[in-house]
Amino acid sequence: MQPHIIGCGNVNRGDDAAGVLVARRLRALGIEAEEQSGESFSLIDSWQGFETVVVVDAVCSGREAGEVRIWDASTRPLPKAALQCSTHAFGLYEAVELARTLDRLPDKLLIYGIEGKQFAPGARPSPEVEKAVELVAHQIAELMQTATLTAKMKLTAAGPNNDATNALV
Repeated sequence: MQPHIIGCGNVNRGDDAAGVLVARRLRALGIEAEEQSGESFSLIDSWQGFETVVVVDAVCSGREAGEVRIWDASTRPLPKAALQCSTHAFGLYEAVELARTLDRLPDKLLIYGIEGKQFAPGARPSPEVEKAVELVAHQIAELMQTATLTAKMKLTAAGPNNDATNALV
């Protein structure tokens, strides 16, 4: 099974658009990606039924704008301080930790955080974030290509007389 990709953000709030812009870039490359505002309950609902989920969102942890960090949320709690720039009272951090408590996390949940610096209404994304959007989109595209090759290899290894659906990742 292919990873499910979710880009979070608000295109009308400067660097907060990062996740949505990654999703749009991936779709331009022919890769399915969903856009979300980042509201917790919608996020939890959108990743249900998927084994592997990749979420991309803007973060504000005090690092340099455009810096990319990746967390594996399926193995340990997320750093709350880095994920507090949501325009929602209940955002990505809360969605992940609530889903963890309710046992509704996917088997693998990767969070790509793109450090932002300007989140004002009506602002454009900073040049640093625009550059990071391209970088993350290409990294995820490579991840998807690897997942596709792995699934095809497992399908081939299952052979014509085996149940190939159990072989897919």
